[in-house]
Amino acid sequence: MDQFLLVVHIFITVALVATVLLQRSEGGALGMGGNPMGGLMGSRAAASFMSRTTAILATAFMVSSIILAIQGSLSTKEKNKSKFDLIAPIEEPTTEKSVPFEPNVPVAK
Repeated sequence: MDQFLLVVHIFITVALVATVLLQRSEGGALGMGGNPMGGLMGSRAAASFMSRTTAILATAFMVSSIILAIQGSLSTKEKNKSKFDLIAPIEEPTTEKSVPFEPNVPVAK
């Protein structure tokens, strides 16, 4: 379920970025004005469509972000473990007393 929500979130993000980049600049901050769109959709209809699409995608982005944050904060023992711990669990050290190493050196008599 986590992966599905993450994939949906990524698709929403890509669509939101594409929608924002496709919009016509209205500010003229750099002195560049856009040519009015010709064809079937007038510039006003296209602007309202793009702004509605942007608002819907932004809302979907925020909702999916909140859902992913809530789902990530729900902690279980398995979710808190590292992926490496799940692959190769670390063995607990034994509590046996070890004998210090004594080299086998012949003693001169």
